[in-house]
Amino acid sequence: MTNTACATYESALLEYDEIPPTSEPVCILGNEYSAIYDLDDIRKVFYSKMWMTYRKGFPSIGGIGPTTDTGWGCMLRCGQMLLAQTLVHRHLGRGWQHNPKLLDPTYLKILQLFQDKKSSTYSIHQIAQMGVTEGKPVGSWFGPNTVAQVLRKLAPYDQWTDLQIHIAMDNSIIISDIRELCSMVSSLSPERDSGFRESVSGASSTSVRYRGPQAASLLTNIGGASSAKNAVQSEECESERRDDRVNVTAAAASSSWKPLLLVVPLRLGLTEINPCYVRSVKECLRLKQTVGIVGGKPNHAYYFIGYVGNQLLFFDPHTTQQVVDLDNEDAGGSIDESSYHCPFIYRMNIEDLDPSIAVGFFFESEPDFDDWCQQVQERLVDPEKRAIFELAYERPAHWVDKAAAHSDTYSDYAVVHADDRVYDSEEEFELL
Repeated sequence: MTNTACATYESALLEYDEIPPTSEPVCILGNEYSAIYDLDDIRKVFYSKMWMTYRKGFPSIGGIGPTTDTGWGCMLRCGQMLLAQTLVHRHLGRGWQHNPKLLDPTYLKILQLFQDKKSSTYSIHQIAQMGVTEGKPVGSWFGPNTVAQVLRKLAPYDQWTDLQIHIAMDNSIIISDIRELCSMVSSLSPERDSGFRESVSGASSTSVRYRGPQAASLLTNIGGASSAKNAVQSEECESERRDDRVNVTAAAASSSWKPLLLVVPLRLGLTEINPCYVRSVKECLRLKQTVGIVGGKPNHAYYFIGYVGNQLLFFDPHTTQQVVDLDNEDAGGSIDESSYHCPFIYRMNIEDLDPSIAVGFFFESEPDFDDWCQQVQERLVDPEKRAIFELAYERPAHWVDKAAAHSDTYSDYAVVHADDRVYDSEEEFELL
């Protein structure tokens, strides 16, 4: 079945479908491809990503609210795409690819978390209504930070994924905060931690550009040993799984580390991106832990997953499609999920990027996080006079107390159900 779609983007500003024939590498979420020899592989990678777009005909939000998110939901959809990619890494592995002829039940379970029903954890209904706690009435356009904060509040209700989401504010990643958030038991004993800090206390201040005297300790891998864990998989889809899914899951199972999605909201200029950050934005997309960037143009949100030359590769949610029920099979005994995959590869010049973005990174295990810290130091901090963001081992003394900064506990929020009406009138939102 083919869904009728209505494109609302300005087509003159976008290019799609083909990667230009160039000798420059094509980078997609930490992997590099040849635009000349790997074009089919690039298309498969793009088609494997989950494409969230405007939808129409879904149950009204809040009982009497809108039945479509056309005109206001683009950033919400981009947030869904970034989180969906995180869940794919978590449950299927970084190398997983979609096979439309043989639907993976785990893939389908992930997709169902995002379908347009109020009962789905990450549905447009839940995101829009949780946005009210961030001061955004239903029907409002979100910014990158707002959608990240809303997803953070919804994540505890997804017990299957068991994912922590941390929002790094003020362009700073506080290492100790992340370790505390993700580790039930400290990976360093008090004795080892003390010796570990002493071992770096004499490091030259010019050799690292972290904030805090113990920051250089992050360049040492402190991950523990891994033990095997059997991955429960469908027998029909086992051949489609990648070895990295088994290896990563086994590593995570043996440690106390909780998988983490780190979102870093950034402002890279006033009205346009500062050219000094262009290399760093591309470098973020080269790190293997990246799950993409949400951003775009003013009032036009996109989800970026790669680049070639100075062109960013992205998914565009500005296409209105009919809602699809992923819980029930059609007359032919199958589930039609084809509208959740994009047949095009969109490109735009990186200079046209709005300076307000949010970068996402996923860490399945503590060694994964340690590796990321080292790579960030070597590739994003040391080479730059003005780093895109900073790493600090501990909170600066002048920062607000951590308990006060996170006084809103997850228990303060509840998944919104049909009887909890938040939205009052269709006139309360504006179509852009």
